This record gives sequence, C-alpha cells and structure tokens, in this order.
Amino acid sequence: MSTTLFYSESVINSDFFELDQEESKHCKRVLRMKPGDKLTLTDGLGTFYEAEISNPDPKKCTLQIISRQEVEKSGQAKVHMVVAPTKNISRFEWFLEKATEIGVDEITPLICTNSERTVVKTDRLNKVVIAAMKQSKQAWKPVLHEPEKMEKFIRNQFSAQKFIPWVSDSPIALLSKAYSKKQDCVILIGPEGDFTPGELASAGDAGFVPVSLGPNRLRTETAAIVACHTIHLINQI
Repeated sequence: MSTTLFYSESVINSDFFELDQEESKHCKRVLRMKPGDKLTLTDGLGTFYEAEISNPDPKKCTLQIISRQEVEKSGQAKVHMVVAPTKNISRFEWFLEKATEIGVDEITPLICTNSERTVVKTDRLNKVVIAAMKQSKQAWKPVLHEPEKMEKFIRNQFSAQKFIPWVSDSPIALLSKAYSKKQDCVILIGPEGDFTPGELASAGDAGFVPVSLGPNRLRTETAAIVACHTIHLINQI
C-alpha cells in the first residue's frame, strides 16, 4: 500500500476512475504525483484499489484501476457508539477521530435533556471520520448517522447488547464484565451533565443495561473512547 490512502464515496465499478476535486488537488498540488505513479484508493466499503495515474489533473485526476483487494472487518462484532456532542465541538471531533482509528462501526450523535450542544454539522464531522480512516489505513468507513433525540433513539430495535454507562452511587457491573465477547453492541454515552433520572429509567425500560467504566468520573469524549476501546480489546483476545 502506498503511503497516502485516497478515498472515494462513489462506487468504483470500472477500470477507469476519476478522483473528486479535493482528492485530485491533493494528488497534484500537494503530493505532486505524475502520470504512471501508483496510489491506493478505498471506497470505505471494504475494498482497497491499487491504481495508476493516467492524468493528474488538479480538478479531475484520472486513474486506471490495477487491482482490487477485499478486506474483511477486523473482529466479528459491530460497535455502535451513541454519544452526546460536547459543547466544545473539537472534543467531539477528537472522539470521532480516535474511535475511527480503533475501529468503531457506527456513530450517532445523541441529543439529551442536559446536552450542551444540540446542533452539529454532520458534513464537517464526516470529513473528520474520513481523514481518520485514511490516516489509519482502513478500508471500512464508520457510518455517521444524523443526530437523534434520546427518547426516539432508544425505541429503535437492535439485535445487539445495549449498555448505558453512567456514574452511580450503587455498585454496578463494569462494562468489561457485562459485555459478551464477539456480540454486537450499542453504547449510550451521555453529556457532561449526565443523563436525567427519567432518561435512565426510559433507557432501562428499553433494555439498556447500566454499566460502569471505572471509579473515576470521565468527560464525555473520554468515556466514549474508554467504552469503545474496551469492547475492541475484548474482541481481540
């Protein structure tokens, strides 16, 4: 694989392909690639493509596809992180970046009663996810959903284990103990002000199991990464 990984959200179904303007500009202006140079491209859907540059136009770089490599997802379990966006959006973007590097499958911004931010620009957030996927040399791009209110989200039907980490005065099981290895899971992470008692009760009624991430109080983005990485590590053992 070449040092730089390129991405296309368009389906690549022929032997010739054109990069979009942003990737074409990066190819020509930044990397100064020439006809005959080779690069690696992914569609974010599990395939790497080795390609040769035919015309390095900065607006529409033309490639010839040389080979394709299908990549299976690492691990057999899907992880869906459902996280309340932080007031400082850069902290939420940091979570997106790190969760993508770890190998999360789906992400949904969660709007709660105590949410400090109720509006997010998913176009911008999607670019963060794409950049992290490329940097970590992955063929699978996590699915980034539109924000959803908690009361609506928990009514969705999931054939997965469902967890809701929160700070409790009563003893509750650690996520690492409650999770069953190799099983899909959905994990809710609340805002800095935590979930309300009503939200916790509703989540419990919907089948979400309360769990602990340890003795320390964690920021939203830290809790999300701890939860995501915990599941990842368990499934790697």
